[in-house]
Amino acid sequence: MVSLDQDTKGQDVDPVLADKVAALNARYKHHSATSVMEAALKDDLLGSGRIALVSSFGAESVVLLHMAALADKMTPVLFVDTELLFTETLVYQQEVSERLGLRNVQVVRAADIAEKDPYGALRFSSTDACCDLRKTQPLQKALNGFDGWITGRKRFQAGSRAALEFFEVEEGTGRIKVNPLAHWAPEDVRAYMTENRLPRHPLVAKGYPSIGCAPCTSPVKEGEDPRAGRWRDQNKEECGIHVVDGKFVRTGA
Repeated sequence: MVSLDQDTKGQDVDPVLADKVAALNARYKHHSATSVMEAALKDDLLGSGRIALVSSFGAESVVLLHMAALADKMTPVLFVDTELLFTETLVYQQEVSERLGLRNVQVVRAADIAEKDPYGALRFSSTDACCDLRKTQPLQKALNGFDGWITGRKRFQAGSRAALEFFEVEEGTGRIKVNPLAHWAPEDVRAYMTENRLPRHPLVAKGYPSIGCAPCTSPVKEGEDPRAGRWRDQNKEECGIHVVDGKFVRTGA
C-alpha cells in the first residue's frame, strides 16, 4: 500500500497521484481548454482512461459538452437530476444531448429521497444536507469505477476557486479532477458559444447566469455577481459535489 502524505490543507494525498497531477499540470500549463479535454480522455498519464464528464446542463455547460462531443461522443456524461431542477433544465438536457450527438449520457438520481426527504422540506432546515442527499451522495456512487472526472469549474466563479488548476487530486477517492475551463474568463465562454453557435439555456435570458435547483436559485440583478442567485443570503457557495472525503469544503470567499 502506498503511504500517504499531508497536503497544505491537512488532507491525506497519495504521493503517486500528486506527482501524476503535477506532471499533467506542467505538461499542459500553456495549452488550450480543448487540449486539456483531449488529455483527460486520451493522455496515458491518467491511467486506464476511465473518465466521466459531470455536467449540470446549466448556463455554461454546453461549452464543455461541445468539447467532449468533438473529442469522443461516447464520453460518459453524468447528469445529476436532484428532482428539484427547473423544467427548462430537463428539457435543455435532452435537446443539447441530441444536438451534440452525445451517446453516453447517464442520468443520476438518489435512490433514497422518498425515504429521507419525502416532502421536499429538507432544504428549509439544511441546504447542505439537501445537497448531500440529492447531489453529492448519488454522484459519488456514480463515479465509483472512474479514474477521474471532468468539471466545468472556473477560477472566476468563486473565491474558493481562485487558484484552480487544470488537474487536481480529489483527496480520499484516488481520482483526478480535470478543469479544462479553469483559466477562462466570462468573455471566453460567451465567445466560444457564439463562434460555435451553441444553444443557450433558456433561463439565461430571464436573468439566471448560474443555474442550480429551482428552490435555491433566483434571478441576478444587473451589477450583481453571476453566482449571487445561488443560495441567496446564505453563507454557501458550493453545492458540495466538490468534496473531500465526503465532507463539504469551505475555503476562500
